[in-house]
Formats: sequence, C-alpha cells, structure tokens
Amino acid sequence: MGIILNQSFKNTITTYIGFGLGAVNTLFLYTNFLTDEYYGLVAFLLSTANIMMPFMAFGVHNAIIKFYSSFKSKAKVDGFLTFMLLLPLILITPATLIGYFSYDVIGDLLSRENSIVSNYVWHILILAIAMAYFEIFFAWTKVQLQTVFGNLMKEVFHRFAIMLLLLAVYLKWLNVEDFIVGLVIIYLLRTLIMKLYAFKVHFPRIKFIMPENINAILKYAILMIIAGSVAMLILDIDKFMIGLMIDEIEQVAYYSVAIFIATVIAVPQRAMHQIMMPLTAQFLNEKNNEALEDLYKRSSLNLLVISGFIFLLIVLNINQLYLILPKEFTGGLIVVFVVSIAKLYDNSLGNNNAILFNSNYYRMVLVFGVVLAGLAIILNFIFIPIYGINGSAIATFLAIATYNTIKVAFVKVKFDIQPYSLSSLKVCVLISILISVFYFWDFSFNPIVNIGLKSLLIMIVYFAFILKLNISEDISKQIKKYLKT
Repeated sequence: MGIILNQSFKNTITTYIGFGLGAVNTLFLYTNFLTDEYYGLVAFLLSTANIMMPFMAFGVHNAIIKFYSSFKSKAKVDGFLTFMLLLPLILITPATLIGYFSYDVIGDLLSRENSIVSNYVWHILILAIAMAYFEIFFAWTKVQLQTVFGNLMKEVFHRFAIMLLLLAVYLKWLNVEDFIVGLVIIYLLRTLIMKLYAFKVHFPRIKFIMPENINAILKYAILMIIAGSVAMLILDIDKFMIGLMIDEIEQVAYYSVAIFIATVIAVPQRAMHQIMMPLTAQFLNEKNNEALEDLYKRSSLNLLVISGFIFLLIVLNINQLYLILPKEFTGGLIVVFVVSIAKLYDNSLGNNNAILFNSNYYRMVLVFGVVLAGLAIILNFIFIPIYGINGSAIATFLAIATYNTIKVAFVKVKFDIQPYSLSSLKVCVLISILISVFYFWDFSFNPIVNIGLKSLLIMIVYFAFILKLNISEDISKQIKKYLKT
C-alpha cells in the first residue's frame, strides 16, 4: 500500500484544498454574488455537461487504464495512445453538427420549464468536450502512476479560477454573461494544461498503427460510454431533473449546496481512486488474486474509517453550518443527511469499481448501469413531484444503495472476495455511538467557533478509539507516525 498511501495522501490534501475552495464558492460566493436563478443555471449547465462527458470521451479514459499495461513495446504504446486521442472524434463530430443544425430544437427542449437555459446550448457542448479530453489526458498520466498534478488540476485549478471570476462579478468587472463565458474558458484552459503535462510525462510519437486488439478496445470503450454515463447520471441526473420538473430553477441551487456538503465524504475515495485504478488493472492483468484481495479489503476499511470521520463532522455540525448560510438554503437539510449515508456506503466499497471496470466482467457494468439509470430516473419522477428536492435525495439514496449492493454481491460471486470484515462493523458501531452522543449537544458560542471546537473534540475521540481498537493497521501506523513527530 506504500505508493497508494503516498499518492493518496497527497491527492487527499489537494482534493480537500479544492473542496475548501469549492465550499467558499458554493456556500458563500455563489449564494451572495449571483442571483439564485443564475446560480441554478450554472449548476444546470455543469450537470448537463457532466452527463454528456462520457459520450464525448467515448470511454477512452477507461480504455487507456485497462489496456495500457498490455502493450510492451514503445511503438505499440504510441500507436495505442494515438488511436485513443482520435477515437472521441467519432462522437464529438456528429454531436457538434447536430448542435449546429438543431440548436433551436435542443434549446426549446432544455428550456421547457426555465426559458433562461435556451441560450446556453453551445456552452454545454464545449464544457462536455473539455471535460472529456481532460479525463483522457489525466488517464494518460495515471498509467504512468503520476496522479498528483492531475488531481491538483481536477480538484483545485478550476475552483480557484471560478473564485476569481465570482470576485470579478462582485467588483462589477464582469457581468453574469461574462462570468458564464469565463467558466467555459476555464475548463478549456484546464484541459490544455493537462495535455501539456501528459505529454511531458510521456510524449508519444504519432503512429497511425491500429492496435492488434482493436476489437476488444472498441467493445470496451463503447461499453464504458454507457457505464461512464451511468456514473455521471447518478451524480447529476437529480439536478438535471429538478431543473426540468420544478419551475423554480433556484431549487437546483439549494439542492446543489446540500449535495456539495454531502459530497465532501467522497473526497478520500476520489483521491485514492486515482492510483487504485491502474494498480487494480495491473493485478488483474497479472492474475495476482492475492494482491487484489488485499487491496480490496484494505482500501475498503481505510476509506470507511476516513470517510466515517468526515461523515461525523458533517452530520454533527450540519445544524450550526446552516445557521451561517442564507435562510432559504436550509431546506436542503434532509438532503444532506440522506445523501451523506449513500456516500458513506459508496466509499466502503473500496476499489470495487476498479475491479469491475478492469476485469473481464466489465460488460456487467453495462447491465448494472442500465438498471441503475432506469431506477434513478423512475424514482426521481416518482419522488420529486411529491417531496421536491428531498424526493430527489431519497431517489438518489435508493438507487445508489441498490447499485452498490449488486456490485458487492457480483464481485463476491465471481472473485470470491468481499470488502468487509469485523473491523468494518466496529467502525459502523463507533460512528453510531458518536452520533447518539454528540448530535444534540453544541457549544454555546458563535456557529463557526462551535463547528471548530466540536470538530476538534470529535476528531480526538474518534481517532483515539480507532487507534485503541487497532481497527486499521495502515491508519494506526500513520497516526503513530504523526504523533511521534
């Protein structure tokens, strides 16, 4: 776990810096410098672009990770990477033509409930293409086991740049229209910088040589389009459907704030995922089942411990946090609770996704994905009209819980490995006890001071028990290491 912990630690730091910047943007700058309507519009544009991204990437970012280690000569590697760079154009080209000739029709469809959306069809397409090629160049560096700079660009760069744009709006240097154009430029610039770094890590000679296993690559890439779309769908279908089904687009803004708070739990998984993907692919290609099982269990337990701590910080401080935000945003309190539980379950799966995506059973991801997508859409259609944004949170929780349970069961059946142990149960019991002890108790100070003091107390108690019970060998070593320094 050496290289995993090393790069995961660095990625966790940069990811939390990114989330810190995102927190300032999401909780304070967006809510004060943009109207609720335009904040909802920005959330809608980014969510729609995220849903489109896997199609624009043509599954290439996943294919690079799965197949790269199977090529042994430099000439074959260069031919493979050249092919990967050109493959997305198969969908980007017709999508651009459709956008050009059907702009009004698409605009009318997207703006059925909110007319403000109709003028931003091109913004969505350009954002989706930029996001797609960013992931491709990031995957390019992942297979070289170089993930730190890419994670910095993925988590920090655009959030810091958006912060500067929001400040420019506040100072009246930019109007809202200029801000949205600037947002698109930021995503394009991020992709360009990632490309330059990827070529620095491994500069390919352009070789128009078809890989020998082209059929397997294409089949995998096409399936990953759907699988990747499912992943993006689960992340953003809720905001997309709220924008379509509720005539107050500012509800997307309120929901986005709540989702952002809950998504902080996913930070450790996102950080560790960058390095777990290529290592899992390597173990599968080498048929090293012992190393694969060890990685599965350790990643699950370590992520459960770390994300469990973040879950506690969110749930036990959420009431104080909402005292700081504008009153209208407090309607997302239930959303935070429900989605936080779903994210905690998601993190506890460890490298389950990496196993499925990089094994010979990757086709099953398509089957599970179709079930998940259909379930998410149906549940949102049922619950949004009844419960509004809370209904969307319930739909998201049910869809994710079902999807994750299916994935755990499938890996158990096919590989005879599962991520959980007695230590996993101990962590869940510890989290439950701390919630029952601390939820209804706060310091009688300013909310910010309350959050700081209560978080410090929770951290001391939680990790004292983790260390005392020796729940995770890896985390105990890290705690002892930093206590000595």
